[in-house]
Amino acid sequence: MPQQQKDLYKILGVDKTASAEEIKKAYHKLARKYHPDINKEPGAEEKFKDINGAYEILGNEEKRAQYDRFGTVDGQGGFDFSSFYQQQSGYDPFSEIFNMFTGGGFGGAQSQAFRNQPIQGQDVYKRMNIDFMEAVDGTTRTVTVDVDEPCEHCHGTGAEHPGDVHTCSRCRGTGRVTEVVNTPFGRFQQTEVCPECRGTGQTIKEKCHECHGEGYEHVTKKLDVKIPQGIQSGQQIRLVGKGERGLNGGPNGDLYIEINVGEHPVFKRTGQDIRVQVPISALDATLGTTLNVPTVHGDVELEIPAGTQPGQQFRLKGKGVPYGKSAGDEFVDIKVEIPKRISEKDRELYEQLRSSAEAKADSPFERFKKFFSGK
Repeated sequence: MPQQQKDLYKILGVDKTASAEEIKKAYHKLARKYHPDINKEPGAEEKFKDINGAYEILGNEEKRAQYDRFGTVDGQGGFDFSSFYQQQSGYDPFSEIFNMFTGGGFGGAQSQAFRNQPIQGQDVYKRMNIDFMEAVDGTTRTVTVDVDEPCEHCHGTGAEHPGDVHTCSRCRGTGRVTEVVNTPFGRFQQTEVCPECRGTGQTIKEKCHECHGEGYEHVTKKLDVKIPQGIQSGQQIRLVGKGERGLNGGPNGDLYIEINVGEHPVFKRTGQDIRVQVPISALDATLGTTLNVPTVHGDVELEIPAGTQPGQQFRLKGKGVPYGKSAGDEFVDIKVEIPKRISEKDRELYEQLRSSAEAKADSPFERFKKFFSGK
């Protein structure tokens, strides 16, 4: 029966058009998720090996090109993970079956090699609420984070001195030891984590007095986070290396702070543009006037021409939210307000105006009626 071909892109969860950076990012995320030291679910280690096998090909430009063309790295028309592991380190999947019965668990030389690879830590996500004008102008906020950082004394080695780190004499740096055990099927080799080095492949003669051999220190820090001008809700700010601690000496993940911008009682934002509704009297709309209109940059003088209609819009170029070296615009929507109560003197003036208008021309309603009468 022919070996079933595995889709390497599907294993990493990326498209065939994915960039090298996207492939690398997907690999780190999945490797961290299915790492045997973290994920104890059945099949996690097998998944971990598939992920590393896929990245071994797709993470290499030449091998990826060959795989894209032939569906394999040897031009034989099918990618066989079993042969891949055997070629790389003598890994025999058949022996894994007996390891399950003998207590050896999943693993092998290749699996341990992958297990000891540096893996970047998980990214951490937080949210931050800021005011409307803080988003417009930009600001600086101080946040408190708890993070594991490499020990400053041992630089992450866990040793008091560089010469205190040695290759484990029991497993010779593999992190695994092999013993011969008797089973109902006969005598077989059992591979398990080295009890001397706990699978790291290294021993430390004298542990660091600062971190006590851990290689890292858990610290609480206050960080100044710069919020750039024009940031919008949903956008993120990245703090490199302030996420979870990596494995096997791998770098920390990153901290992503998602920004949530509060609303303003007057200004309404659409992208980088600002909208504001300005009320004026019917008299100002009729005769025209000059207004000092509020913007996010301060008041700006705006000429309202005679005969301005309700809902008419004016544009103030460059008076919107700044971004980079430019800025959006502010759009002023005119709202003509009709007074509900007027004084007797004002009523007399309005009556005079109406009489004068009717003497010169028909009222707007009369012109509307003429349209239906056909006159």
